[in-house]
Amino acid sequence: MATVLTVSGSPSASSRTHRLLRHLDQRLIAQGHEVIPLDIRTVPAEALLGADFRHPAIVEATELFARADGVVVGTPVYKASYSGVLKALLDLLPQYALTGKTVLPLATGGSVAHVLAIDYALRPVLSSMGAGHIVQGWFTLDTDITVHENGSLTVAPGAAEALTQVVDQFSAALGRTPLLAVAS
Repeated sequence: MATVLTVSGSPSASSRTHRLLRHLDQRLIAQGHEVIPLDIRTVPAEALLGADFRHPAIVEATELFARADGVVVGTPVYKASYSGVLKALLDLLPQYALTGKTVLPLATGGSVAHVLAIDYALRPVLSSMGAGHIVQGWFTLDTDITVHENGSLTVAPGAAEALTQVVDQFSAALGRTPLLAVAS
């Protein structure tokens, strides 16, 4: 099956976005995919903010993107857009780091007022990076994600059903994206 990079764009260790991605990783693994998680919050701030393309963590992240057949990008929504740490990493990747890849954009937030952040903020950046196919994304309200004391996660039934559907569509789309030629 495919290699999937799941990127958590949350700066917080206790993030619902992070936990939701790790929850969805299990579904992708069950479908036979190799899943590689990348939590941007673990990339040194000096590498991200200093635009240090040669920093080992940035080199490793670039290699992970290159290796992946598909990428799940998850982000909390702050002020109607994706997180700054996600933007910092995307800015350091090669211009066409997503060429030929299937991409699933996901977002979490406190209000349905942020639902369009996927289509108006995140999707254009992913497209400009050459994504071969950006499948339907999904926005999940923070209130639909419950993190229990033992670390387990429960997603409200309606949100869980929708997430299952978009993850399954992403999984089905993997491997069916033709490679696009990139002009040098």
